[in-house]
Amino acid sequence: MAEIGTPERPLGIVGAGAMGSGIAQVALANGLDVVLWDQAEGAAEKARAQIFARLARSVEKGELEPGLRDSAERRLRLAGGLAEFAGCGAVIEAVVEDLEVKRRLFAELEGIVAEDAILASNTSSLPIGAIARAVRLRRRIAGLHFFNPVPLMRLVEVIRAADTDDAVVESLVALGKRLGRVPVVVKDAPGFLVNLGGRAYTTEALHLLHEGVATPDDIDAVMRDCCGFRMGPFELMDLTGIDVNYPVSRIIQDGYMGDPRLATTPLHAAMRDAGRLGRKSGHGFYRYDSAGKRIDAPPPAAPAGAKPGRIILPEAEEGLVALAEAAGVPSIAHDDGESPIAIAPWGEDCTTAALRLDFDPGRTVAVDLSHDTSKRITIMTAPGADPEAADAVAAMLAATGRAVTRIKDSPGFIAQRITAMIANLGCEMAQIGLASPADIDIAMRLGLNYPLGPLELADRMGLDRVYDILFRLQDITGSDRYRPSLWLRRRALLRLPAATPS
Repeated sequence: MAEIGTPERPLGIVGAGAMGSGIAQVALANGLDVVLWDQAEGAAEKARAQIFARLARSVEKGELEPGLRDSAERRLRLAGGLAEFAGCGAVIEAVVEDLEVKRRLFAELEGIVAEDAILASNTSSLPIGAIARAVRLRRRIAGLHFFNPVPLMRLVEVIRAADTDDAVVESLVALGKRLGRVPVVVKDAPGFLVNLGGRAYTTEALHLLHEGVATPDDIDAVMRDCCGFRMGPFELMDLTGIDVNYPVSRIIQDGYMGDPRLATTPLHAAMRDAGRLGRKSGHGFYRYDSAGKRIDAPPPAAPAGAKPGRIILPEAEEGLVALAEAAGVPSIAHDDGESPIAIAPWGEDCTTAALRLDFDPGRTVAVDLSHDTSKRITIMTAPGADPEAADAVAAMLAATGRAVTRIKDSPGFIAQRITAMIANLGCEMAQIGLASPADIDIAMRLGLNYPLGPLELADRMGLDRVYDILFRLQDITGSDRYRPSLWLRRRALLRLPAATPS
């Protein structure tokens, strides 16, 4: 196929809103010729002014050569109608998320552009195959899904529909690289890659809240401090908007035939229905001022209390021994019948672990050592436990300079549950061939700023650990929500890396 973005074969963009103007900006900044059109009167002119204002700021910051910015003015042409896309090598639509609107647009464009021109949709949720039904040459239809804000987000998903030619995919991958993006090739499926992969982080947090395990503040703090996420799941949902993430969650779960691993909770729907949309409405899981700054401060930490005279560590878990030593608390292995007992289970709640080990549930305190504990440690006890036991263990941990998060009994605590679900969904995406294992990890890191991709996360935790967490969660809860992916199970049993091909 001919090179895209030359004066003879410019890149066409239909829609001059945030996404369309962002795509035009990165194309111009990388030397491409662009034709831009929007059906709304004055929209393209407004977008042009904003594009060149942003490019000028990039020059001021030293991010863009002045000559490139100046030439961009010559390389951008505002079209008066779709007929002016006739010479384009590719056209990207970035219009409203309405299937019929996109079908009509593609059908009209097909009668205008050359037969070797590519038609690509920037849709974030609509099936590319459904859009392609409206055209005659379905082989040249694909998705090219950018992320908002386009100039800052390096990822682009190249969506291959059932009828898309390999040459079209290759051309769009090359185009993505020329635009300074990192392209990943994804199969046409509900939510594509990033929107599907992102479900585990937020929906498992919602289930923890639904079960009364912890507060949004507690869950967010654990995922930031212990797991390295830039934002906690509730902060993230408030930022994107409940009116966005709730419908996407439902669309994706429905698209995967009701898979319980993708299910959200009644609270998620209730918040959308009540207009508690997050930052944009001033109230979501947290409250915000008109500038979007949170105004309800997190609750203060509970008083540390008194350290125990000694602590029972019957399993002599290395991490717990080190923490007791750092706090200056003597530890013993045998039960003296009165001191608090500390354990570090994987995938179990405190109730199950204490009964399995034949320990006194009233004095047993479960401590999560599964992730980074340098800033924060999570503890939990069984229902009816002696509060003094939890107070004493919390005081011991606080004496080491760490924050302590206390939650209700939960199989897998907070961090184990959420990270295991992220890893499992990444493995399931590999299992169904949504994208290559490497591209799954790249997409989740670049598209959602995850500290690790889901398969990388599985390897770091240990596939046998992840599988064990999910197996125990499924056993304890009785829910297929925690059904391990076959991709994960086989590699865990064979002791192979998560990215090992089939």
